[in-house]
Parts: sequence; structure tokens; C-alpha cells
Amino acid sequence: MLTPTSTYRLQITSEQDLHRAAELVPYLKRLGADWVYLSPILRATSGSDHGYDVVDPTQVDPQRGGSEGLTALSEAAHGAGLGVVVDIVPNHQGVAAPDQNPWWWSLLAEGRDSRYASAFDVDWEAGGGKVLIPVLGDGDEDLSVLTVEDGTLHYYDNVYPLAEGTWSEGDDPAEVHSRQHYELINWRRGDSELNYRRFFTVATLAGVRVEDREVFDESHAEVSRWFEEGLVDGLRIDHPDGVRDPQDYLEKLAELSGGAWTVVEKILEPGEYLPGEWRTAGTTGYDSLGWIDRVLTDPNGQYELASLDTKLRGGDPVRWDEVIRGTKRRMADHGLAAEVHRLVRELPADLGHDAERCYDALAEILSNFPVYRTYLPEGADHLREAVAAARQSRPDLAPVIDDLAAVLGADAARAEDLAEVARRFQQTSGMVMAKGVEDTAFYRYTQLTSLTEVGGDPSVFSLTPEQFHAEAARRQRESPLTMNALTTHDTKRSAAVRARITVLAEEPQAWSETVSTLVARGHEAGLSLPDGPAANLVLQAVVGAWPIERERAVDYAMKAVREASVSTAWVDGDEEFEADLTRFIDLLLTDPGARGVVEGCVARLAEPGWHNALAATALQLTLPGVPDVYQGQELWEPSLVDPDNRRPVDFAARSGLLDQLDAAAPGSAEATPAVDGSGAARMLLTSRVLRLRREHPELLADYTPLTVSGALAEHALGFDRGGVATVVTRFPAGLAAAGGFTDETVELAAGTWQDVLTLREVTAAPGEGVALADLLTPYPVAILRRKDD
Repeated sequence: MLTPTSTYRLQITSEQDLHRAAELVPYLKRLGADWVYLSPILRATSGSDHGYDVVDPTQVDPQRGGSEGLTALSEAAHGAGLGVVVDIVPNHQGVAAPDQNPWWWSLLAEGRDSRYASAFDVDWEAGGGKVLIPVLGDGDEDLSVLTVEDGTLHYYDNVYPLAEGTWSEGDDPAEVHSRQHYELINWRRGDSELNYRRFFTVATLAGVRVEDREVFDESHAEVSRWFEEGLVDGLRIDHPDGVRDPQDYLEKLAELSGGAWTVVEKILEPGEYLPGEWRTAGTTGYDSLGWIDRVLTDPNGQYELASLDTKLRGGDPVRWDEVIRGTKRRMADHGLAAEVHRLVRELPADLGHDAERCYDALAEILSNFPVYRTYLPEGADHLREAVAAARQSRPDLAPVIDDLAAVLGADAARAEDLAEVARRFQQTSGMVMAKGVEDTAFYRYTQLTSLTEVGGDPSVFSLTPEQFHAEAARRQRESPLTMNALTTHDTKRSAAVRARITVLAEEPQAWSETVSTLVARGHEAGLSLPDGPAANLVLQAVVGAWPIERERAVDYAMKAVREASVSTAWVDGDEEFEADLTRFIDLLLTDPGARGVVEGCVARLAEPGWHNALAATALQLTLPGVPDVYQGQELWEPSLVDPDNRRPVDFAARSGLLDQLDAAAPGSAEATPAVDGSGAARMLLTSRVLRLRREHPELLADYTPLTVSGALAEHALGFDRGGVATVVTRFPAGLAAAGGFTDETVELAAGTWQDVLTLREVTAAPGEGVALADLLTPYPVAILRRKDD
């Protein structure tokens, strides 16, 4: 099996298509990347900027360069000695534009007689034999705008097929609509009445039944061609928790790909690990992202930041476990009510409890689930934990919960013994977790927003070096080819933004004063700002991404507060609140006094933030696993949540900077750029380490923690990978306040080492430590290679 030493993720769009990606290969080669990592490239909804709404899995998207573009990219990459890994989407297809999706079009036109009826997960009985499509507006006479044109049904710009023999010239369009295999319903009914499985709460993404062998084969025919023709070397699997049986899916995929290197976008909660039987190299790296951020977070700031949060909430302290139990229950009762109703419909008829109590009990179990899902009988302890917690929180439902536990497979010994409802429940729990936690609670729990990242638990404020080393050593033993990530297309803040926000844990009192000052200025300007935690969240984003354009700041703020659904929402939101928050952002950007406070704060945070970012980058690039560099992140790139993190990247500027670094004379100032806003230091670090990994992977095949000694030992962390050693600074603001390193040391294996960043040699004598004051200058990180190996 071919395996990468690193990957570089490119977002393939109509503007940056596969042909353009092929042109970037020489730069990626020089940067040190080993494999090119492509976002989804199968045909997606026209105009899609992400590609996860695949409408035709049998062809490469023409708007993204088509089959010719993939061939060009593959030839360029392979010709340069680079591999190719592609992101694929097995769980769902895009159905926003039915006329673009031949499978969905056939389903709507022919109903249960369609050859694709088994491809989509439809509960026909619940819709009265029809597929319910929630697109109609709120008008009482909305069906009156339907028209029949060229043998198709039109609702404004939406086009739907007509079943054969169901219309003739002059028929009333509303009557024609009533004869179809689908029914257009009010959009508000979707969350409670939808009768097909979807991706989370997105009705325009319909679940696909890849557990059916014929469906798998047809939906993966193009992917199979990639491997048969040697175009692609590996796969990244989007949202495997959505499919019925991830282990079975991965088995079929390994058969198709010949056992190619494959990673899965699986979100692991702290202490949770991938099932050992899965045919995968590991995850896409959200787990390591979480512990990299936390080992660089100063635990001493937790109390003050929590006190600020309590003050902003009017004196009411908040607990993370209570927040997520509430947001998950809210999602089960509202956004994903249709999925819970379907579980109720599939319960055994002789269960002996009415549907309303069964719904209540199922929703309570889902809201207490500790992980995304189980893979029964694997993970049955998680189900039993959720059942016990649900019974404790709702003793009035205990009899129902106990009966449901048995039906849901809490004690099942074999997967084949599971009832249908137990299988579907496993697909549903991950939906509730994702929407309740990632997309709601993460925007409500705002003490330190660098910790509210996908796969993380913000109640775990920091990790000790010992805890970090334990996780890294386990990774080396069990999944050395898993992916390590810092920034992805799904992270809510780029690594550079999180690194600056992390400094707030070192200066919590100063941050509390900054927030109080800016909120007070807002009040003086006539703004109400009733949602204190939302103001804190927006201020952290603005400071973390500063300098930031108004449009980006407002777009982020609106998405964040609507997702939080506290003071406004996506549906029936509070326009006055949103206008008030927008005016607050304008105040921060244009009022001299407020802007001065922001810029003063940024001035304090910028340098330690860069140090944190370099430390996080050094850890990610040298930990056990395969590091991925998300497009553009070889510089600071202070992006926020999507679509902000999918903005075009200036590769010409990056290529030019890399040329300058490579051309600089060893030892010159140009060869060791300053740690500043240019990001050149991060480019130096990224390129030197990626090249080292690609050229000498054998030097990163072990993991041994390094011992740091001295009064300020907590400010450094290091490990030896078996020929390459990494040493990074922790808590840089506190270190600077303490006057910097003096007699602190790190113990390296005896011999001569060379720092790949400065090319300076370091000699480690037996039994003697190396001075950190020398080692971590001029950079807050050192990447050392044994010269005598």
C-alpha cells in the first residue's frame, strides 16, 4: 500500500479546477508536500463551491475540470513523484435541483417503480406513497403559482418531472401535482415530516443506501475507474457515520481500491477510538487538532475566563454537559424531529407504549448520548450509558426507556441480530450530536472559542505534557498512518486564529477588561447588546482574525448567532438583534476609541499568537501520523468558518516567497525571516519539515518524550521521533513576562543535531541538557535532525 508522508488539501472549484490544480503541482512539490489532496470532484449541483452535494456519482464534474482535468492532475502529480488522494461522499446526494440529479429525477418521476427507488432511504408509507419535498413558501395559495412547461412541473425556478400519463394540455397544474409520486409541501414542515433520510437537517441532501450492493457498485463506478486506471492513490471518506454500516462500507471500498490508503472523517470524543476492525488508516485528524490546541492552552486562565462568562450571562454559571444535553434535546424535538418520528414508526407494534411517550424517551436517550454513534455490538457501553443517563434525567419515562434499550440493541451480541430501528438509531444519534453540539452548543459556549472546534470538548480546557505524550505515543503504536490536521474546510477558525485566541488564557484579566470596555462603548452608542456570550464570541473572532473586513466580520457574526439560536435564529430570527450586533461590529471597525481598544489588544496578542501558531504547526507536522496542510495555511491565513475558509488563495505570492527563502544564502537574515505578520517563518517551518518528512521518513518512526528541566519547564514541550526531535514553546506571553528562558534545559540523545530551520548545530553531551535559551532562539520552535545518523 502506498502511503503519504504528508498531504496538501486543495479546494477544487470552477475557478480553481483540476487543470489549475495540475499547474500548482510544481509549487506543492517544492513546498515538500507528498500527496495532493482534492476536495470532492464528482459532479455536484451547478455553482456549488464545496462539492459535497454530488448529483451524479458516475462522472467527474465538468465544472471542476471533468475527466480530462483529473487525468491532467494525476499525470502532473505522478510525474513529480506525488500521490493523489480524493475526498468522496458516500452518504448523500444533492437534490436541490432535481433536473441535475438523474437518480433523484427518476425516483420522482417513477416512484417505487424507479430503478433508483432502493438507492434513496425513503419511508413511502409516511408520505402516503409520495416523497415529501419541503419547498413551498408560506403563502396560502402557493400551489397556484405552479405551471406545467415542456412536460415538467415548475415552482418558480424549481423544476420537477411528471409521471407518464399524469397530465395533458389545459390541466390545472395543482391537479397535475396531486397525481405525482412526490408532494411539494411547506418548507416549515420538513423538519418534522420529511420522509427521506437526509444529511443532518439539510433537506436538499438526500441519504443514499450504500449498504445495498447494487447501489454501492453504481455509485462507486467512477471511483473504481480511478484506481483501475491508476489516477488516484487514496481516499478520504466524508461522514462515514451517516452510512448504515461503516465497517461493511469500508470493506467494500478496500476491495474496490485494492486496499488503498484511506482515512475517514470520523469525529472522536475524548477517550474514544476508532473500531479496530475498520479498513482504514485512521481519521482526518480532528482528534490530534484538539490535543495540540489544548497542550498550548494555559490552564491558569480558566477561572477568570469562566468568571467573565458568568458575568456576561447575568451571574448564571453554565456547565458544558448541561448545555449540550439541552441543545441535543432541542435538535431532537425540532430540527431532527422527522428522524425521531421515523424511529418511532419502526418500533415493534407490541412494545406497549404510546407513540408520544416513545418519542419523548427516544429523544431523551439521543440527548444523553456521549459519542456520535455506536457500531453495535461495538460501543454498546455508550448506548447503555445514554440509557442510564436518560433514566436518571427522566425517571417518569424509566419503563419506556428500559424497553427501548432492549429494542435498540443495548445487549445485542451480534450485529445481524439487530432490529431495523436499532440500525437506524445508530445513524440518527450522530446527526443529533453534530447539529446539537458542533452547530449549536459551540456557538453558545464562548469562554475560550479556540476550544470549540470539531471533535473537541471545551470542558477539557487544557492538557498537560504528560497527557499529550500519552496520546501521541498511542497514535504511534496504533495508527501511525492516520491524518493530522490543524485547519480544514470545516474548522470554525483557522489554526492561526485559534492560536491568537489561545493567548487569552494567559491574559484573562486583560481580556475581561477589554470585553467590558467594548461592551460599555456599545451601550454608550445606544446599542442594547443583550446577549453577552454572543458579544464575547464575536469579539474573540474579530481580535483573532484582525485585521478583518466588515463583510467577513458581519457574515461570521450572523452565522454564529443564528446557529446558537439564543437571541436570533435562521428561521424567524430577530432582525432588531441582528441589526444591533451589526452596528456593534461597525463600531469596532470605525469608532476611533473602540478600534483603538481592539488594536491595542491585538498588539498584545499578535506575537505570542504567532508563537503559538508556529508551535502548533511544528507539533502537527512532526507528530505520529500524516500531516495535512490545508490550502494557503503555509502562511497565517486568518480564516473563519465556511465559506470564509474557502476563499481563493494567492498561490503566486506563496510560490514567490518560497523562492526567496530557498534562494537566500545560509546564515543570512533572508534565510531566517522574522516571526512577524508576513508569515514567512511559518512558510520556512512548513517547507523544511515537509521536505524532511518526504526525504527521510525513516527518521520519524518512533516516539519518545523529551525531559524538560528548570523553573520554567512548563513553557516547553519536546519529543524525539527516532532521528528528528521537536521542541516547542508553550505559554509564550507568560514566558516573556517571566523574562524568558535562563537555565532551563531539554535532554536530547547524545550526539550532534542540526536545526533544520536555522541550520545551526547543537551538541548534546551524555547526561547533560541543552539550553532552551539558545535552542529556542530566534524561533519559538526547533526541529532537530541527528547529524550522526
